[in-house]
Amino acid sequence: MTGEHPDATIAQRVRRLETLLEEKGLITGERVDEAIDAFLASSSPANGARVVARAWTDEGYKSRLLADGTAAVRELGYMEGSYQRLRVVENTAGTHNVIVCTLCSCYPLRLLGPSPSWYKSEAYRSRVVREPRSVLREFGLELPDTVDITVWDSSAESRYMVLPRRPEGTEGLAEEELAALVTRNALIGTAAL
Repeated sequence: MTGEHPDATIAQRVRRLETLLEEKGLITGERVDEAIDAFLASSSPANGARVVARAWTDEGYKSRLLADGTAAVRELGYMEGSYQRLRVVENTAGTHNVIVCTLCSCYPLRLLGPSPSWYKSEAYRSRVVREPRSVLREFGLELPDTVDITVWDSSAESRYMVLPRRPEGTEGLAEEELAALVTRNALIGTAAL
């Protein structure tokens, strides 16, 4: 390999396969666009929020989610057919997690929706690893010095999602109400709830 990211190789293969299928008349460019549009329409941070709300209300599900994120989100109908491994990392009173892809912008699209432009920026990708506390402060998240920050680097094979801490005073809320509190930035780790 010439130093290019594994996703670049996958993208090249996908483009080549698409071209071959079109040349053989097995699929049209329009049909490919429709499939992509359908995929994107079902990709939303609301999906990740539902996963979090379930984990907050169901200890068994939470245990399964932290042990095998991919299998647990499939229980809720997400990530079917995905080859990527999902690891869910839990924020606690003593640890705050944040995700990044230092090589490109690998990201659990189906659970978090299209990635924000700042997530793809070289500035975020390089700085959050070196100075996570400063970067989080720029997002308005001031963490006490007693809280450890762990940065998780996504790859072509593995994606990460943060399980935020459940906000205090939400014990009586239903799962749908809890899901409405969860933001995409909290799922990335650049915000708290």
